[in-house]
Amino acid sequence: MVLTRGYAVHTFRASRAMNIHEYQAKILFDQFSVPNPRGMVAATPEEAGTAAKELGGERVVVKSQVHAGGRGKGTFKNGFQGGVHLVAPAEAAEVAAQMIGQTLVTKQTGEAGKLVRKVMIGEAVEITHEYYLAILMDRATCRPVIVASTEGGMDIEEVAEATPEKILREHIHPLMGLQPFEVRKLSAGLGFKGEPAKQFGKLLSNLYRLFLECDCSMVEINPLVETTDGRVLALDAKFNFDDNALFRHPEIVEFRDTDEEDPREVEASKHSLNYIGLDGNIACLVNGAGLAMATMDIIKHYGGEPANFLDVGGGATQEQVAAAFKIILSDDAVKAILVNIFGGIMDCDVIAHGVVAACREVGLPIPLVVRLEGNNVAAGKATLAASDLNLIAADDLADAAEKAVASIAA
Repeated sequence: MVLTRGYAVHTFRASRAMNIHEYQAKILFDQFSVPNPRGMVAATPEEAGTAAKELGGERVVVKSQVHAGGRGKGTFKNGFQGGVHLVAPAEAAEVAAQMIGQTLVTKQTGEAGKLVRKVMIGEAVEITHEYYLAILMDRATCRPVIVASTEGGMDIEEVAEATPEKILREHIHPLMGLQPFEVRKLSAGLGFKGEPAKQFGKLLSNLYRLFLECDCSMVEINPLVETTDGRVLALDAKFNFDDNALFRHPEIVEFRDTDEEDPREVEASKHSLNYIGLDGNIACLVNGAGLAMATMDIIKHYGGEPANFLDVGGGATQEQVAAAFKIILSDDAVKAILVNIFGGIMDCDVIAHGVVAACREVGLPIPLVVRLEGNNVAAGKATLAASDLNLIAADDLADAAEKAVASIAA
């Protein structure tokens, strides 16, 4: 539930978080004593059947493991309906066979869908009520905020829009931490009483400790449930981790599933480039996150659609620039490229040499608009001019965006 104020802001934030699968989230829950139903991961139908027998009970849940929400309402491209099924243990292998190796399409995956490589076999529980619970960073106040609602199991954005009074928010002082009165306030707001209130308080305290110690940017439990036998459990979870803190958590880095990520973003990470693919056709190569967001915004202003966010950083090498160019050109949707460099720490001539090297290696089949300004700009422009590349020079950012949009129309 990270509400953003702009197209570019959403893009940048999305590029700075690592996700994990639900079965991996359960590992962290167990480490921090956050109660959750038993579950086992399976990569084959046979493994799914074995796991279902081991869990026992009259019913088990078979859940497809992909980095996307809305799995229960999704559709597989083989025609099988739903990425979450409640079945008898004897049926788990058959249902898993319909999921594993198949592509699941949900509202969040888009038409391309996500290939399901694993399923989780989970303990089925009898639920009396579903709640929503999340801890995330509120960037407006620079504090963690706990968001909770009695309307669990639904898209929280829809709840916030239709019934905002059902959304509880509690900002936590970053130095004082989660206080007992804040736990009691949230517990009362959700309607917990007696033993379930005690269980919720312990769960929330442990969840907040997990959030801090693992450097999470978001932990979302939807739904948090109360069961018929009086347990309060985290039934489903999503985690985001701050990429900038992952060096402290090699054990969490091990959870990374690059098969779930855009191959271009995976390749960019190998070269320490900040990249995220978008749906447009004008690629951007920029140094600095703020300048990259401004570049995307001005492309939109002139009627174009950005194809990516790509920040090569303030001290990029020629090799990094060349790698960035290759990643851009690997996207078939890209019809033009806008290079926008303001040289502060960055040397404009380094960028120019990187562009020339990449174009000579992979070719330049589409229009290239270049705007250079700042440190060593004269040398950079001279390098580009001497290369005989078919590029379009721009005087300023507005001129560059306008020419990039016009190059596609032409």
